[in-house]
Amino acid sequence: MVRLIPIEVNNLKKHYGDIKAVDGISFTVNQGEVFGLLGPNGAGKTTTIEILEGLRKKDEGTAKVLGLDPWENGKDLHQKIGVIPQQFNFFEKANPKEAIEYYARLFGTPVNANDILKEVLLEDSAKNSFENLSGGQKQKMGLSLSLVNSPDLLFLDEPTTGLDPNARRAIWEVIRNLKAKGKTVILTTHYLEEAEVLADRVAIVNHGHIVAMGTSDEIIEKYGSGERLEIHGAKELADYIQKNTELSVDYDPTKGVVSIQLNKKIDALAALAAAEQSGLDWGEIHTRRDSLDDVFVKLVSGAVDDSGNIAADGTQNKSYNSSKKMRR
Repeated sequence: MVRLIPIEVNNLKKHYGDIKAVDGISFTVNQGEVFGLLGPNGAGKTTTIEILEGLRKKDEGTAKVLGLDPWENGKDLHQKIGVIPQQFNFFEKANPKEAIEYYARLFGTPVNANDILKEVLLEDSAKNSFENLSGGQKQKMGLSLSLVNSPDLLFLDEPTTGLDPNARRAIWEVIRNLKAKGKTVILTTHYLEEAEVLADRVAIVNHGHIVAMGTSDEIIEKYGSGERLEIHGAKELADYIQKNTELSVDYDPTKGVVSIQLNKKIDALAALAAAEQSGLDWGEIHTRRDSLDDVFVKLVSGAVDDSGNIAADGTQNKSYNSSKKMRR
């Protein structure tokens, strides 16, 4: 039995005059995965999502959602997908249970409102009016409505924006439960930690192009700076370690941190030995690697190209880099 690929996008383009909102992007989303679409404001995320939802007509390329053209077959598609838009809103006096029953009538679908409310962890607020719900509860109500037609594919557009940490994590639990039930989820978010925790794969979009795609670990491995030893100390310490080892050393004057690239674990011992021999004061030490957030900033700022190379203008690291200075 051939499994349907929920989303297939090839060379998708959408222009507004001279503005290339979406400029030739291609990707697929597999059944049962959470796929994160990330990017700064104006990157093309929302335009892409609206094309896939059948709300906006593409200019060029192809887009198939559940085997359908979203624009040509929008009516049929809307029966099969669930959507929660940014900043979900509803009738102020309606409560979650009433809202679910209202949506069920629109879809012509029999539902058990209590079961859906339980699924989104909102059963305790079933009869509270929308205007009296907290921000997190309102987003859960939006999720509940996206599930009324029992969709296999959900579009969640920044579902946790503006929520406090506890409310965000409650939404995360709902998304994890949806994935566990085999649902496919397209998630857009400004929270890189959220994407790293929830998404099986992510695509980072900038200026209408996908600049990186894969699992979080794959993207970090390709575009990140590798493992580093960080030592709190002065610039003189960075100079000393650089001069007395063969290690690559950076210094961030804003944080007072010496950062040493670790090509192998034993490099940490060489760096610490040099720090001790310097006779200079140094403090807290720890190792770290780039997070998805770190790599995202580099990619959208143009600091690295699609091969992971440092840009010609040297914008990858604005901090002092003694090893590069010595090679010039």
